Amino acid sequence: MRHESCFEKLVQSEVLQHESIPGVSVVNHEKTILIIDDDEYFVKLLSDELSDEGYTTKHAANGAEAILILKHLKPSLIILDIVMPVMDGMEVLGPIVRRYEDVPVILHSSYEDFRKDFKSWAADAYLVKSSDFVELKGTIRRLLGVNNRRKQARASDSRT
Repeated sequence: MRHESCFEKLVQSEVLQHESIPGVSVVNHEKTILIIDDDEYFVKLLSDELSDEGYTTKHAANGAEAILILKHLKPSLIILDIVMPVMDGMEVLGPIVRRYEDVPVILHSSYEDFRKDFKSWAADAYLVKSSDFVELKGTIRRLLGVNNRRKQARASDSRT
């Protein structure tokens, strides 16, 4: 019998009072991006922009919700806001990189100051939010390209 950690119980009781998250199934897709941000308007704009680039997006409104979603989803990349209710981005960054060390994480915040926090160094990139998504999309392409090259190298190493 598996025992849930205190953290899992806390997340389940405080964040979601139902068994599953609508629209989330087990997904491991090369072009799926998880956006963790509490600003629904911003998420809608970003999702539309990324959809135009050929990406599928999923959304979590805070870190605790993201942890539950990540039980069913292995995204190819995560975009993580920092200032959110329930569980902020800095709190959830550690568990995310421990569980999915091969998934790039972009910290995407309205605040430049968090860049100095040593916890933010666990992320693959730190960008300050703007209404222009050019820098963010370029960073996504770069990180996914680097990640794909690493996967190919690991695959060829395992064959030899």
